[in-house]
Amino acid sequence: MIIYEVTIDVTPAGVATYETYMRDTHIPEVLATGCFVSATVARSIPGRYRIRYAALSLDVLDRYLGEHTAQFRDDFANHLGSSVEVSREVWTELQHWDTDPCKTP
Repeated sequence: MIIYEVTIDVTPAGVATYETYMRDTHIPEVLATGCFVSATVARSIPGRYRIRYAALSLDVLDRYLGEHTAQFRDDFANHLGSSVEVSREVWTELQHWDTDPCKTP
């Protein structure tokens, strides 16, 4: 699995707009490209977010980056402007563990 991770720092004034835009527009549209199998959003402190998009392969991520990112980045900038600072990173998942939450130790 390939993880495309986007970390975003949002000014206090931009937090409400950011959360609404990401949940209602941006993430659903990114997932609609068919390039990712899932997405998660996390917040560490107010105004600092991490979005993790999971792709099945690097080829699929490369297709997303080549065909879709310019449009999404322009739309993102139009909605949020200078209220955000963004960094992006690509991770290769080496191993994944799940537990059975119903299993008693």
